[in-house]
Amino acid sequence: MQFGSRSAAESAGCYLAHSIKQNGLSFSKGHQLSDADVNQLIAAGVVMVTVAQVEATDLHEDEAAALLAKHACGTAVSASAPFTGRSNLYASQSGILQVDAEKVTEANLIDPAITFACLPPFTEVREGRMLATAKIIPLAVDRALAESAADKISGAISVAAYTPKSVAVISTTLAHLKQTVIAKSLRVLQERLDIAASTVTADLRVPHEEGALTHALGKEQVLNADLIVVFGASAVVDQGDVIPAALLAAGGELIQFGMPVDPGNLLVLGELKGTPVVGAPGCARSPQENGFDWILQRLLADIRVTGRDIMSMGVGGLLKEIHSRPQPRGHPLTDEVDRAICSGILLAAGNSSRMGDHNKLLALIDGKPVVRHVAEHALASELNELIVVTGAMACEVGEVLSGLPIRFRHNAAYDEGISSSVKKGIESVSEQSNTALILLGDMPFVSAEDINKLLNHYDVMQDQLIGVSTTLGKQGNPVLWDRAFFEDLLNLRGDIGGKLIIQQNPSVVYTVELGEAARFDLDDAEALHSAGGVLGKHSEKQ
Repeated sequence: MQFGSRSAAESAGCYLAHSIKQNGLSFSKGHQLSDADVNQLIAAGVVMVTVAQVEATDLHEDEAAALLAKHACGTAVSASAPFTGRSNLYASQSGILQVDAEKVTEANLIDPAITFACLPPFTEVREGRMLATAKIIPLAVDRALAESAADKISGAISVAAYTPKSVAVISTTLAHLKQTVIAKSLRVLQERLDIAASTVTADLRVPHEEGALTHALGKEQVLNADLIVVFGASAVVDQGDVIPAALLAAGGELIQFGMPVDPGNLLVLGELKGTPVVGAPGCARSPQENGFDWILQRLLADIRVTGRDIMSMGVGGLLKEIHSRPQPRGHPLTDEVDRAICSGILLAAGNSSRMGDHNKLLALIDGKPVVRHVAEHALASELNELIVVTGAMACEVGEVLSGLPIRFRHNAAYDEGISSSVKKGIESVSEQSNTALILLGDMPFVSAEDINKLLNHYDVMQDQLIGVSTTLGKQGNPVLWDRAFFEDLLNLRGDIGGKLIIQQNPSVVYTVELGEAARFDLDDAEALHSAGGVLGKHSEKQ
């Protein structure tokens, strides 16, 4: 390929390296110039153009990308039509991504002009998900190089498709273990199995004793299953503990005890008469991702898992914390294990743009500023602290809240939207707090009792981690957040709150009906007047 500047008059048949938009002309990058195009360029006064001339030994970028992508496709993978030197690979079935990393690397080493990028090996993928992309950087590449790369990467990307499985579940029991916990564990497991159209076909519950579990493992309904999962009432702490010992006593094989993935360290993997047996770690009772997911997904896709496979999972094995674990990392237990410590965050930074020349937070209801109503209700609740985030008219807001036992945090970037105030509040939460309740400063009718309802329904053992106020089932405010979601809140950008995070985590959301208070805010003067509020000089913007 010859690349460089040449006169427009001599550019017919070449490919434009850069778009041209002038004097009514519009040619895109990569466009092959025809004789008619050249005449238009000359008429428009274009003297020189930067082009690539494809030689007989070259492949156009689209042809090369298509060649690379087509060769990379393995089982259950398809390639898209090429465009601007790129062709993408997609999963044609749901399952586990299989990548021959050596082949991908060897193809990428052929020439810098040829690139191939993909998702990490063993990524759980759904049908239609993009898996990889072949991209040719220049407008053309030497045919021999492209063919060599295609040969190197042949069949490197495939999907091990999920197949329906019958799953036998054995739950061991101890006096302290509630039946509701076992029921929840089964429900969460079935949710994990749904993607593979698999079902729990046996549900056995036996005492947490080696003999009882050994007997259960030998039952016909267990042995007939495609997969066996054991939920222990107590964590496995040694290879001689109840679950691994019972597996061996039943004639099974212990493949691996423990894994370098957190949460998920205490997983047990074995085999009984050709059937995989998984001793689930305690975190598997939670729907949040943990090491159990990584093993289960592979087994559902008929991928054999060895001890070495498990011990190679340490790199990337530090997963998002599950705060319902008995001893979450970096988050020590308080003496009141059944009582969460909750910080209140009152957002009072907005400039009330829809209120014209007035700040709604300083308007009066029953002779008291709106924002003070909110603060006093929060302080009368069971919240352990209250943080007020100020922004516009910070001095005035601070003045009407004077004398209250609150902490102020000023958000100088309040004009960037509500997310900036949420971030400032979360950053200020006490290290001892498990949760944060975010309140809006223009919702004066959310009472202390309403706030307490949200606090009292929070339950880490039942994975009730995000508490959403509702009005006749419609989401409103305030919202309670477990510390597990603080990082997500800190990553918000723009004038948005946590609605998307709520939508992405439905399994840990609980709702509390508060009536009209959960959706009654004072966004404009009409809403304020209907609530009996009045504007005055004290609320005028400076």
